Amino acid sequence: MSTNEKIIIYQVFTRLFGNSNTRCKKNGFIDDNGCGKLADFTTKALGEIRNLGATHIWYTGIIEHATQTNYSRYGIRPDHPAVVKGKAGSPYAIKDYYDVDPDMANSIPDRMKEFENLVKRSHKANLKVIIDFVPNHVARQYKSDAKPEGVIDLGENDDQNVAFNPQNNFYYIPGQQLQGEIDLHMYAPEAYVENPAKATGNDKFDAWPSINDWYETVKLNYGVDYMNGRWGHFNPIPDTWNKMLDILLFWAGKNIDGFRCDMAEMVPVEFWGWVIPKVKEQYPNIIFIAEVYNPNEYRNYIFNGHFDYLYDKVGLYDTLRALICGHESATNIPFRWQSLTGIEKNMLNFLENHDEQRIASEFFAGNPFKAIPAMVISACMNTNPVMIYFGQELGEAGMDEEGFSGRDGRTTIFDYWTIDTIRRWRNGGKFDGKLLNKEEKRLQRFYSTLLNLCNKENAIREGEFFDLTYANLEGCIFNEHKQYAFFRKSGKDLIFIVVNFDENPVSPCVKIPTHAFDYLNIPFKESYKAKDLLTGNIENITMAPDQCTQILLEGYGAKMLKIKL
Repeated sequence: MSTNEKIIIYQVFTRLFGNSNTRCKKNGFIDDNGCGKLADFTTKALGEIRNLGATHIWYTGIIEHATQTNYSRYGIRPDHPAVVKGKAGSPYAIKDYYDVDPDMANSIPDRMKEFENLVKRSHKANLKVIIDFVPNHVARQYKSDAKPEGVIDLGENDDQNVAFNPQNNFYYIPGQQLQGEIDLHMYAPEAYVENPAKATGNDKFDAWPSINDWYETVKLNYGVDYMNGRWGHFNPIPDTWNKMLDILLFWAGKNIDGFRCDMAEMVPVEFWGWVIPKVKEQYPNIIFIAEVYNPNEYRNYIFNGHFDYLYDKVGLYDTLRALICGHESATNIPFRWQSLTGIEKNMLNFLENHDEQRIASEFFAGNPFKAIPAMVISACMNTNPVMIYFGQELGEAGMDEEGFSGRDGRTTIFDYWTIDTIRRWRNGGKFDGKLLNKEEKRLQRFYSTLLNLCNKENAIREGEFFDLTYANLEGCIFNEHKQYAFFRKSGKDLIFIVVNFDENPVSPCVKIPTHAFDYLNIPFKESYKAKDLLTGNIENITMAPDQCTQILLEGYGAKMLKIKL
């Protein structure tokens, strides 16, 4: 792969991808509903994902987490159902940092080997591998059955008589048993008992988590005394730091290519600034992606925490979602990229992931095609990475009521289930498109075309960016609230990108300022031959300094007009 490759991530919820069961039962166990396997990512499957334009695949939910499925016969400690969300459990309630989720193995004793083979297959398909690292919290019954010899388990040497000790791995509520607004008995023979109670993962430092808290998890201690002024105690290095370094090195040693770090901003930036360089000393090409939602912390986690990329959620995602839904103006887009000056290449763009509602859901757009203009912006505005979530390219609506995950427009991360569009796309592993309808095929073609353009076109992959909004405010034939236009340029390649968030076809006249001609070194001609990269159509357009260029756009449409200067 090219060193200046634009990163295109295909996020997949691993246990759902290959599940072909069409008769899933609400709140069903694995024997009822089945489960996808690592082996379902065949050479053919990975090739199809690569053909979509992906350069990286993020396998969500690889590391073993708490579940209501009993694997005790394989030497895996079972979990009490009271502290597991859903029958399958949350992939973000890790119960063993050194093991692979047994749900996804064909041969449970060989589950780590199956994962290692998956990494090899992915690389053979020219896909780099990203997995989750969950640093802030673990499952309430965390216990590693697979830890390497000599590794001391989390909490094993903790002093449970004190609320905080920098060398403890957990926070405690001494003298209090876990209570909370949750059913600690569930349908188990005996109630779940935790005494002393541990602090809950979402920074709840008491013994009473509610049903809306991350009650199935406990907070890890990185040396921050949250109950006494949030002071950091980082000298000597807290024990948790060293344990997490060992875990990161363990997985990096499996030849993966990156970590997506869950809720990274809930872990002190000092830890990241210490651990990431240490990992990169041994694995210099590995990337770290942070889930960070506070824009005031972006530069801190990039420059001091040494992250390669951060989520651009509270910014571009929120703006584009509001635009798709008709609640915001396209004139807000420039503010989003201007606020990121100096770190724009470090932001990961997306319109879907496992936390967000599906575009096609009734809670978002209701129509996946309404997101086409937003997707073009997300993918083409800069050289930074872009991500799609499996099924997004097919218009998956996420409107099932699976069990613990109610009907909320999200694809479940807690239940054993199947994903209709993915199941039909797979068609038993043939990927022949026979079970997809015309609209699903059309949407898939759009995503494939767009994502592949990101690396085929130098101007998108590495070119300069020029926003045309400022020259088109209060235009008589350009609705700056519904249309957005910009240039990307590299060498003699100029791509003129115009999108339309309106449901109706429009013919906006885009004013191109003299400054754009000067800044991008665009030679003046009477007319320019342009190829729409999304359709292959050829058209002639006129562009002149401080004059308007008319562009025909479909409702919810976009054009990417490539001009050879």
